[in-house]
Amino acid sequence: MFYLRINRKIVIISIRASSPDDRDIRKIVAILREGGVVIIPTDTIYAMVCDIYSHKAIDRVCKIKNVKLEKSNFSFLFDSLSNISRFTRAFDRSIYKLLNRALPGPYTFILESGSEVPSIFRAKKKTIGIRIPDNAIVQKIIEILGNPLMSTSLHNDDEITEYPVDPNEIYELYGTEVDCVVDGGYGHLIGSTIVDCTQGMPEILRHGAGDASILA
Repeated sequence: MFYLRINRKIVIISIRASSPDDRDIRKIVAILREGGVVIIPTDTIYAMVCDIYSHKAIDRVCKIKNVKLEKSNFSFLFDSLSNISRFTRAFDRSIYKLLNRALPGPYTFILESGSEVPSIFRAKKKTIGIRIPDNAIVQKIIEILGNPLMSTSLHNDDEITEYPVDPNEIYELYGTEVDCVVDGGYGHLIGSTIVDCTQGMPEILRHGAGDASILA
């Protein structure tokens, strides 16, 4: 289900996480296209997302997170590998094989940014994190939206608090700041494994939900 604020009233719509209804997904996509900010489940933690082409929404996310866009660590969420090359510089075939082996899955891969990324961030951005979550809701949203989502976690990098996992708790925390909270069931406490692919051999920067043996 997701919680949608309409004229200060809350509408609750059930969504089957394993097989999301296109009608419900299109309602979420409409919010994103209008510059909305949405909280969605992934295959790891819940994430705050918006359309990468909505400067208004990106600015709102920065305000909620209390970060400057040029210094943010926002990632891009994709539904497949087919569009990644639009947003990254060319990379070695061995890296492509790694991505193909690991994704969809609980990994964030750091790659060198392509020419389109600086215009999205309105600043020089040498690298970008990319994810393809193994989650049908996320993948369907991106498929219908037609482009990646910008994504960030639900707390700041310098906070020690755990990630919220209960959609009701998430709504209580962020319901007045975002436009929609998608309830895909309880989330997880562990984020994705972050892998830096910009320095030749892939290097794990953060051990998370993903199995490190995927790099072997």
